[in-house]
Amino acid sequence: MTIVVGYTPTPAGRAALMAAAGAAGERNQPLIVVNSSRGDALADPGFAQPADIAWASATLEEAGVDFSIRQSVRGREASEEVLTVLEEVAAELCVIGIRRRTAVGKMLMGSNAHRILMDAPCPVLAVKAPHHD
Repeated sequence: MTIVVGYTPTPAGRAALMAAAGAAGERNQPLIVVNSSRGDALADPGFAQPADIAWASATLEEAGVDFSIRQSVRGREASEEVLTVLEEVAAELCVIGIRRRTAVGKMLMGSNAHRILMDAPCPVLAVKAPHHD
């Protein structure tokens, strides 16, 4: 079985990657890292740049996890990309990072995390970034 993590270069995304690495290591299962962009903006803060991918790769190599990274720009929401991979590989677990949003923010922007939580064909582990005061 496989674990899939939705990764963004944010504190919540890094926390999700670390949790997914731990789960993959404990279960001795491969990990698929999914990062995507719709490609409709000049700058997408959720799309990992080469330095972000290098960090993710180094982190997973150090953890001794068998992994692959899938990065795409196909005009689809991040949730669609993650859900597609979950079904494609019959994933055992999905790991996502979550962050606090206002009700208006959720209404205006939609919620990839919510869609994954509701539509994933497997259990979903939602991880918050560590809170620092």
